[in-house]
Amino acid sequence: MGAGSATVRTAALQGVTARPVKVEVSSSGGIPGLDIVGMPDTAVLEARSRVRCALRSSNFELPRAHITINLAPGGMRKTGTAFDLPIAVAILIATGQLPPSVADDTLFAGELALDGSVCPVRGDMAYALLAKDQGLRLVTSADSDLTGGWGSDALAVRALAQLRGGVDGLAPLGSARAGEKDLELRERLDFADVVDQELAKRAMTIAAAGRHGMLMVGPPGAGKTMLARRLPTILPPLGEDEQAEALLVHSVAGQSVEGISRGERPFRSPHHSISVGGLVGGGRPVTPGEISLAHEGVLFLDELPEFPRVALQALRQPLEDHVVRIVRVDDIYEFPCDFQLVAAANPCPCGHLGDPGHECTCAPAKVAAYQSRIGGPLIDRIDVVVDVARPSSSKVIQGGEGMGSEEMAGLVAEAREFRAWRESREGEAHDPVAASLEPRAQATFERLADRLALGGRAIVRVARVARTIADLGQRERVSEDDVVEALGFRSRALE
Repeated sequence: MGAGSATVRTAALQGVTARPVKVEVSSSGGIPGLDIVGMPDTAVLEARSRVRCALRSSNFELPRAHITINLAPGGMRKTGTAFDLPIAVAILIATGQLPPSVADDTLFAGELALDGSVCPVRGDMAYALLAKDQGLRLVTSADSDLTGGWGSDALAVRALAQLRGGVDGLAPLGSARAGEKDLELRERLDFADVVDQELAKRAMTIAAAGRHGMLMVGPPGAGKTMLARRLPTILPPLGEDEQAEALLVHSVAGQSVEGISRGERPFRSPHHSISVGGLVGGGRPVTPGEISLAHEGVLFLDELPEFPRVALQALRQPLEDHVVRIVRVDDIYEFPCDFQLVAAANPCPCGHLGDPGHECTCAPAKVAAYQSRIGGPLIDRIDVVVDVARPSSSKVIQGGEGMGSEEMAGLVAEAREFRAWRESREGEAHDPVAASLEPRAQATFERLADRLALGGRAIVRVARVARTIADLGQRERVSEDDVVEALGFRSRALE
């Protein structure tokens, strides 16, 4: 770097990936001012004002020169406020107020407040991964959401003035946050709180053991939402790779990572007024939608028929591919979305069809129109459909309890362990249709599949559920009872 110039490393977010960017600064004679080039958006252009105030508040000199700031490569769109810190550092190096060694093997990302303090930005997890891949040190805000091992290699800076001592004097991000009070765990949910819903709990156990999509149908007040919110309590904790991916998505979206950092699986429950972009992702800059925020966790869609039809149909491809691709003029953005879908619906517009305690006032045509809002192709991708009846008043008042989360979680863990053992014995996992059905089970399956006119995809999904039921019973072969139970969770109305 020659006199009057400097280069500092940073990155630009594109989807869930941080792509390398170099902040090149050159000072020259002319009218004093700051020019930023390299396809900056409005937030990046506004960095000029934030950087000026931050330099002045930190007792650095604002040079009376014309400074050109280039964000290379120039053909990549730059968005967000994370460029504030690297721009300020590059200006200070170019004007001789910081030594060039400050930028050696270092990647900077942070927003500057007008008083010179460094604020956190979304996507710190992506910046940390890029820095690790390139063998660099990440310097970011001390208030960053990076937790655990992901923040141990990052350096924390609270104010721009701290850089006078160089980056070697900065504390690691982990130690900078070590003194903070641990967050209290949220209220523990338990299936034992849900009274008189043992069939639905059985369906939940099957869905959790096999990661099956699930739809609950029942009248208002039956407990569908209570059941759905407790599903994460019986799922196994996030593995290391799963946790890293979930942290990355939430970090890029600017969402809280408190629960994920404790190993809890995400639970997302968007309102039925959500747009397609809010559900699958989009906007400018392009950010993850609810299906990606539910990655490695649960996506709960309450009042399923009330969702816009176009939004529901947009779920079909992500459910199959576990990734959503958003095409824009400048690039293609990919977000992971390997989630477990749980939905709830009333059986009719008034909600009381089939409810013995209330009379349904809906005409048959209205019931058919209401149920058809979901769409056959989406229902075809849901494996478990269960009726959730209104619980007994006496049991609710008396406070009876059934299976709790601890017992159900044990069954799920044992089923998953048994499946792993079975598949290790079989080598490559068999196609679900060719699963080891007992002779009577196969005959019953063929007869009932013909009677119910199941399509190819439906047959495959019923076979998967039957295989999961057998794993819950730790049986190597699928029995006739397993098939009948699986079909019972498939052959209900609302299809």
